Amino acid sequence: MSVPEQFFLLLMFIGIFGGIIAGIPVMMVLLGAPLLTAVLGILLGAFDPALLGAFPNRIYGIMGNSLLYSVPLFILMGKLLEHSGLAERMLVAVSTNAKNQKRSLALSVLALSVLIAASTGIIGATITMLAAIALPVMLRADIPERLSAGLIVAAGSLGQILPPSILLILLTDQISNAWIVSQREIGNFAPDPISINHLFAGAILPGLMLAALYAIFLTIRLKKQSIIPSIPVIPGDDNSTSGLFSVLPLVLLIALVPGSILTGIATVTEAACLGVIGTLMLWYMSDLKGSLRSALFESVEITGVIFGIIIAASFLSLVFRGFEGDQIVSELVLSMPGEKFGALAIVMVAIFLLGFLIEFVEITYIVIPVTAPVLFSIGIDPIWFAILVAVNLQMSFLTPPLGIALFYFKSVASTQSLVLYRAIIPFILLQALILLAVLVFPPFATFLPSFLV
Repeated sequence: MSVPEQFFLLLMFIGIFGGIIAGIPVMMVLLGAPLLTAVLGILLGAFDPALLGAFPNRIYGIMGNSLLYSVPLFILMGKLLEHSGLAERMLVAVSTNAKNQKRSLALSVLALSVLIAASTGIIGATITMLAAIALPVMLRADIPERLSAGLIVAAGSLGQILPPSILLILLTDQISNAWIVSQREIGNFAPDPISINHLFAGAILPGLMLAALYAIFLTIRLKKQSIIPSIPVIPGDDNSTSGLFSVLPLVLLIALVPGSILTGIATVTEAACLGVIGTLMLWYMSDLKGSLRSALFESVEITGVIFGIIIAASFLSLVFRGFEGDQIVSELVLSMPGEKFGALAIVMVAIFLLGFLIEFVEITYIVIPVTAPVLFSIGIDPIWFAILVAVNLQMSFLTPPLGIALFYFKSVASTQSLVLYRAIIPFILLQALILLAVLVFPPFATFLPSFLV
C-alpha cells in the first residue's frame, strides 16, 4: 500500500516548525527537514530522486539573479549608517529643533524613524538602533515609556513597506516568477513583467498613510504641549539650525536612492551602489568615529543568512513540489468559500500566523511560490497582493506575544513585556486599518504603479 503525499508533507512541516521552535538555525531546518523527508520518500517509492538533481541549477539561478545583487548593498548602506553615527547625528539634529515640546519631539523621532527605516531595509537593525538612540532621549523628555516604546517598535517596522525595502525586493523576485507561471498556465506566454519599480511605487501610498496615522495618533496623545528638558545639541554646533543643515545631505541621499529607482534614472542595483558610496562619503566628510570593519562584517553576516535561507527555501520548494504539494495547496485554496476573496483571505491569515514564528525571507520564499500562482490565475492583481503581504507581515511582526519586532526591541531596552504589549496595541490597530483600506480599495496599491511602463 502506497503512502499518500499528504503524509510526507505533514511530516516535513512538523519537522520544520519543530526545528524552528527548538532554536535550530532556520537555514539548517529548511535544508534538513526536506532532505530527510525526500530520502524517506525515495525509500518508500513516493519521491523521484531525479528531482534532487535540479537543485544545483536552482542555486545557479538564485546567485545569477541581478535583482538580488542589490540586497547586500542595501544592507551595507544600513550598517554604514548605523556604525558611522550618522543616524545618531540626525536624531540630535531633529531633537534640537523640537521647540522644547513633547509632541514636536515625538513627531521628529517619527520622521527620523521613517528615514532610517527607508535606508536600512532590515527591521531588526532599525528597531535596535532606534531603541538605543531615541528611547533614552524620549524618556529624558518625560514622554511616557509606553508611548515611546510603541512608537519606536512601530515606526522602526516601517522599513518593511517603505522603499527601498529588502522585503519588497525579495517579494518582487517571487511575485514576478509566480506571475509568469500563472499566465503561462492560462496560455499567455508574453505577460507584462512585474518589476521592482511597480512594488516600490505601490508601497508608497500605504507606507505614507501609515506614517500619517502614526503622526495623528501622536498629536492626539500629546495634545498638551508641555515643556521638556533641553536636549544637547550636536558637539561643535551651537546653533540648532546649523545642526539640522549638517544632516541635510544625508536626508537628500536617503530620498535620492528610491527616487532614482522610481524615476527610471537608475536600476535598483545602481541606486544601492549610489547609497553605499554616498554614505561612505558623508561618513568621512563628517569626521565621525565608527568602525567600518564592524559594518562590513555585520553586512556580510546578514547577507549570508538571507541568501542561505533563500537557497534552503528553494530546496524546500523543490521537495514540496516533488510530493505534489503545489497541487494540494491549489485545490485547498480554490475550495475556500467566497471565491477569490475567500482564497485571498486564507492566504493572508496563513501569512499573518507565520509572521509570529519565522522571518519575512522564509515566508517570501516558502509561501509565495506555492500560493501566488493560484491567486493570480483566479484574477488577483499581483501588485495589490504584494503590498497586502508586506503590510500583513509588518502587522504580524508587531503582534504580541510572539511578534519578532518586540524581541528586537527587548534585546536593547529594559521595558517590561506587559508595558510593551500594551504600548503596541494602538499601532497594530492603525496597521490593521491600513491593511483593510488597501484590501477594500486596491487603487491605494495600484494607482501609482499604473503610471509606470
